[in-house]
Amino acid sequence: MTLYCGIDLHSNNSLVSIIDEHDRIVYEKRLANDLATIGQPLLVYQDQLAGVVVESTYNWYWLVDGLREMGFDVRLANTVAMKQYNGLKYTDDKTDARYLAHLFRLGILPEGYVHPFDARCVRDLLRRRGLWVRQRVMQHLSLQSLITRHTGQRLTGPQVRALKVDDLSTLLGHPSAQLCARLAHELITTLGEAIERIERHVAAFCQPIPEQAVIRSIKGVGPILGQSIVLETGPIERFASVNNYASYARCVPSQKISNGKKKGEGNRKNGNKYLEYAFMEAAHYAAIWEPKIKRYYQRKTHRTHKMVAKKAVANKLAKACYHMLMRNEPFDVNRAFA
Repeated sequence: MTLYCGIDLHSNNSLVSIIDEHDRIVYEKRLANDLATIGQPLLVYQDQLAGVVVESTYNWYWLVDGLREMGFDVRLANTVAMKQYNGLKYTDDKTDARYLAHLFRLGILPEGYVHPFDARCVRDLLRRRGLWVRQRVMQHLSLQSLITRHTGQRLTGPQVRALKVDDLSTLLGHPSAQLCARLAHELITTLGEAIERIERHVAAFCQPIPEQAVIRSIKGVGPILGQSIVLETGPIERFASVNNYASYARCVPSQKISNGKKKGEGNRKNGNKYLEYAFMEAAHYAAIWEPKIKRYYQRKTHRTHKMVAKKAVANKLAKACYHMLMRNEPFDVNRAFA
């Protein structure tokens, strides 16, 4: 008899439920979040298990990777795409785990893509770099506004970056203001060093791949940005169409249409926010370095807000990247921005 397993994963424990072909419960127990503890009862049924479904939560890495190393066919459930019947009067962890196994048994389980371990680690490191870049900009703007408040001087970005610690003592008179400026300066320096270390590590760890060279054929896309797009995308074949990929990159509007009329919006945040950020950054630099894209962006800004215009550029770049990766062809600005 074929068995199906669903695991409702939490921060410190997991509810493991195994059902048979008739949805009858074969095994069900709450276990501590320990790979050996969870794997031991599953090994008893390993020969009969068709697979194990794990709920996609923030902490699924250790469980999915560990069970796969033990020889289980592990599927990652896309919880956003699943919705139980709204009329249910009572649900708990047991019903959630059984529901995962039930969907897997019926062959209608919405699955999330599991990136390879090495690529996932580098991808997460680049995500951390993006966070620290934004934090560095925040500290930079904070220091800039602090100097303006106390001195009336409006220093440019390069001027603020060129400031030394001694310069801050000269500009600011009060000891409290000096301390605040020094701390901001130290944070900017520390974050900058961390960002550089990440970039050196990624450059040394990641071997050049054809996909990255294809993405970097877009003017303004450097090695880090190109690597981010490739790692966040994964195998391009997992997207059924170019529109699916653009939607995954959050480059398309969210609309609900009925009888030709807009009735509202929904799922605006459905997709990959890191890929959205990467394409917005690519659009920003492409509008600077590529004349044809720059003219397109300027025409858009005359008719709408500049962020809407930039998102339109990002949408075209995302669709272009889909075809580039599918065909292994370099970027052609005339085809993308005809």
